[in-house]
Amino acid sequence: MDSEKINIVIVDDHPIVIEGLKMMLNSQPGFNIVETFTSGSELISLIKSHKIDIILLDISLPDANGTELCREIKKTDPEISVIMFSNRSERSMIMQALKNGASGYLLKNTSIHELVICIKGALSGDIVFCNETKQIISRPSQNDLPIPRLTKREKQILQMVAQGKTSNSIAEELFLSPLTVDTHRKNLLQKFQAKNSTELINRAIQHHMIDE
Repeated sequence: MDSEKINIVIVDDHPIVIEGLKMMLNSQPGFNIVETFTSGSELISLIKSHKIDIILLDISLPDANGTELCREIKKTDPEISVIMFSNRSERSMIMQALKNGASGYLLKNTSIHELVICIKGALSGDIVFCNETKQIISRPSQNDLPIPRLTKREKQILQMVAQGKTSNSIAEELFLSPLTVDTHRKNLLQKFQAKNSTELINRAIQHHMIDE
């Protein structure tokens, strides 16, 4: 292998994705595709015997979870930059990959131009993302949002909503007008940034504000 080249391994369970990446990356000066795999089983033995700079690693493999495999790769050779390359766009998945040592996370709709920039960035020690991934991680997760501050009445109505009671039944029980109850429910939706009652209840449970 040419030591001046960037040595790349591609791991993806779809051969057509591998062939597309090989064709695109081999056309780039200074890139060398060392090996490709459709599963993770032989990857660790390869990195023990070869100098690898970059691994493009899918999350969903037939014999391994990509984020767990990433952690194993980094334990075997901390110098390798692992870039996750996946269709999975959940924020939790992206954050888990980074926690396990990934140098970046790209979605499979990434352009070749963006991919090349990210590979070079990862080699320089940067944590790299495609534009879409940047947007995903910039949005706060529900766990990142502050716990809403509720009035005593809002807490009361929240509990009753969680019990499946309608606005009319809540109004009757609390000696309020249905309009007043609906106003409180709208305020609760706004405070929890929820679109509907189901989302409201789920988020209240996450914040331990009502019992499951």
